[in-house]
Amino acid sequence: MHQSAVTFDPMSDPFFFGYGSLVNTATHDFRNIHSARARGWRRAWRHTPLRPVTFLTAVPDTATTIDGVIAAVPGADWAALDEREHAYDRVAASAMIDHAAGAALDIALYAIPADRHGPPGEATPILMSYLDCVLQGYLRRFGPAGVAQFIATTDGWSAPILDDRAAPRYARHQRLGAEERALFGDLLTDAGARIRRSLA
Repeated sequence: MHQSAVTFDPMSDPFFFGYGSLVNTATHDFRNIHSARARGWRRAWRHTPLRPVTFLTAVPDTATTIDGVIAAVPGADWAALDEREHAYDRVAASAMIDHAAGAALDIALYAIPADRHGPPGEATPILMSYLDCVLQGYLRRFGPAGVAQFIATTDGWSAPILDDRAAPRYARHQRLGAEERALFGDLLTDAGARIRRSLA
């Protein structure tokens, strides 16, 4: 995905709120990024028939606020982002997002409709290569406390996590340092996550 050919117009460009892999700016070319919080949402690991593995989605929860980022979509060219988030619907969320961008913005977030997802099963794991990407993004932007907060505001840690680091299946996987691996491992263990070498 490449966005640099489109000029950013802060007066008219819409924004998206990212709460998972989109927080890791190494996975996309969108710029004009700001830390933000979404009120009334919680993350959950869910499975949809539209994807072979378990992914994050946002689910309504009036008691929870989640950290993430907003980034401009130059020229309202949503095509590449809609393709990346093809299992999700784009939901208007401007009134629910707190940010310090300095202006009133048109903001959307991506969520899988409630009637199109269900609980993850043993045959539909979370990919460690995807989870690593998400946690690395939160670590770089929000620090270790942000990673812990991500885990605390995300449901579904009973889902199996497939350790595919040796042969990553997630297309936007990122390399981790030893300290990142150790931190993520400790926090996931504390959350009761089940990491497996295979699903056999």
